[in-house]
Amino acid sequence: MRLLGPRFLVYCATPCLLVCACGASANAATDSTSGRAAVTVTVNPSSKHPISPFIYGINFATKIAGVPTALTLDRTGGNRWTAYNWETNASNAGSDYLYQNDNFLSSSKEPGAAVSVLVAEDQKNGMASIVTVQMQGLVAGDESGPVSVTNPPDKTRFKKVFYEKKTVSNEPFTLTPSLLDDYVYMDEFIWALDRKFAGKNIFGAKPSTQPVFVSLDNEPELWKSTHLEIQGKTGITADSYIARTVSLATALKRQFPDLVIFGPAHYGFMGIYSWNGEMSATPSGSNWFADKYLTALKAASTAFGRPLVDVYDFHWYPEATDGAGARVASLMSPTLTDDQVQAIVQSPRSLWDKTYKEKSWITGAIGQPIDLLDRLQTRIDAENPGMKLALTEYDNGGGQHIAGTIAQADNLGVFGAHALFAANMWLLAPKEPYSLAGFRAFRNFDGANHHFGDTSIEATSSNVANVAVYVSTDSGRAGRVVMVAINRSPVEQVAAITGQPISGAAHLFQMTAATAAKQTSVQPVAAGVQPVSGSSITLTLPALSVTTVDIY
Repeated sequence: MRLLGPRFLVYCATPCLLVCACGASANAATDSTSGRAAVTVTVNPSSKHPISPFIYGINFATKIAGVPTALTLDRTGGNRWTAYNWETNASNAGSDYLYQNDNFLSSSKEPGAAVSVLVAEDQKNGMASIVTVQMQGLVAGDESGPVSVTNPPDKTRFKKVFYEKKTVSNEPFTLTPSLLDDYVYMDEFIWALDRKFAGKNIFGAKPSTQPVFVSLDNEPELWKSTHLEIQGKTGITADSYIARTVSLATALKRQFPDLVIFGPAHYGFMGIYSWNGEMSATPSGSNWFADKYLTALKAASTAFGRPLVDVYDFHWYPEATDGAGARVASLMSPTLTDDQVQAIVQSPRSLWDKTYKEKSWITGAIGQPIDLLDRLQTRIDAENPGMKLALTEYDNGGGQHIAGTIAQADNLGVFGAHALFAANMWLLAPKEPYSLAGFRAFRNFDGANHHFGDTSIEATSSNVANVAVYVSTDSGRAGRVVMVAINRSPVEQVAAITGQPISGAAHLFQMTAATAAKQTSVQPVAAGVQPVSGSSITLTLPALSVTTVDIY
């Protein structure tokens, strides 16, 4: 990651929460105290798509205390993995820590142990994994401490990375590679990892347990600063990076044709846009780095006979600021101003909302809303149909405040609604209980292991600045509908949700600043049960709240 800028059910009567089962007249619902018109959320049941199970992920999920249950994806990524030597488990964190070769990832001498131990933990906990393979070219050759960056790279301290063993050696793959040579092979690395989980087909189309995906390194646009010790003072060019992508992906897919590969793992907007300033991109043009990358991959994949990169992956630490210029990702205090709260809770909109222009240097530079997901998906559909999107590092701030719960719940709703394949939050602060609570709106919200549905139904809010509602159905239980309703507003809002057939009872679970303040681990609180029928439901949503509605 990199930051850069220029769990019982109790009936609860009103006023805790009002639920009204209505007919079509719900469109005209009003707030009973103010008389104002409700926010109308229009659901279109004919517009739907599957929700990927892999959007509920965290980086190093098995290593963080207090993470929610029922997570689905773990990622072993970050700057340290760029210089990881799988043969010895040595690594170098680059600028994150002293440009030092050490055994921080694992003191084991078993090849690949730093990765295989984490994957085994993920498998035990029912999570898929993303592991990082090394593409930059050099990895730690010892565990002897700081490396000089006066005239980098000091090649006496590093081993050379080759993507295919056969290009250097005629020796067969081995689980115990020689430590006397100067080479480390990436195809041998994933071969060895597969053998560690023999019979599970972790890289196959139908694994017997959980799949393991591969990421082509990490934030390459920043190597000259994050990994000065191996990259040196000149950054990798876009053309060179794309060529390496094709070579490494080809080598890996020759071994495991059904392996799911992620790339490029951008650090943020400028990587996607102009390869951190190398390219002369224009906001509305087809000359972004993403365009160049997708076009090149289309040609290379056609020549190879199958897709080389399956998931377009980027990281997103919002550059949005409050009115005083403080970046939302840095706002981790339990006490926030109204302006800071709104900056945080509105920030997920920049990924998709064509009408929302955040306060940031990005919108100042491009002069328009960011709208990144639709822009990328449109280009992917044109060049590489079938390629997916992933966001494998992100954090919108507010980790100690209900604003963080709202932003994180909103992120997960957005990821499902926009059909992302995978997502992994990266915690920017040691403790972010409120951000982590956002997962609980979707996963195990009732403490009985019930989750948001697996099919996303289109839902459009008449005032998304105040209210967003995410709607799902459950392919495993006919008639079940689950909604997550978000109130970003500092005042109570009425939401009239219409268009989705519902019957049975609405079971409500809620998180607000008041409920969270009474908890050591922020969890949804049961907020009532009421019969429903017809095609509409009206909810009164407390100020700054997240409400999960499980209808069955």
